[in-house]
Amino acid sequence: MPSVSVADTAAYLLGEWSIERTVVDERSGARGTFVGTALFRRVGGELLEVESGDFVWGGIGNPATRTHRLVPHDDGTVDVLFADGRPFHHLDLRTGHWHTRHPCAADRYDGEFTVVSPDEWHLCWRVWGPAKTQLLTSVYRRGRRTA
Repeated sequence: MPSVSVADTAAYLLGEWSIERTVVDERSGARGTFVGTALFRRVGGELLEVESGDFVWGGIGNPATRTHRLVPHDDGTVDVLFADGRPFHHLDLRTGHWHTRHPCAADRYDGEFTVVSPDEWHLCWRVWGPAKTQLLTSVYRRGRRTA
C-alpha cells in the first residue's frame, strides 16, 4: 500500500479519529471487532491518546478503552508510552510508513503503521508467542482536528 509522508508525527495524529479494528485469533480462528474513536489531545508537553468504543468477541459486546501517552521529539518522531509511563515503542511517520517491535513477556508484538492520506492511517499488529497468536488490523479515519 502506498504511503503519504507527514512532517511531524504528533501534529498529524492530533485530533479525533474513528477506528474500525478486526482481531483474529490465529490459533482458534475466532474473530472480534472494535468500533470506536481515538482522541489525541495535548496535555502539557505530551499527547494523550484515549481510545474508547465497543469490542465484540464471540458475539458478546463490551465497552473497551485504552490510553497511551505520546512524547514528541524535535525531529518529528514520538515515543509511545503506556498510560502508567512504561515504554511501548518509538513512532516515526515522517516517511508515511513505520515498523516497530514490542516484547511483552514471552510474546512479541510487531507493528506496522501506514499513513494512507492526510485523513486516514492503518495499523497492523501481529502478535506471536506462547500466550497468543493474533492479527489486529485497524483503520483510523480523521474526525475533527483539535489544537
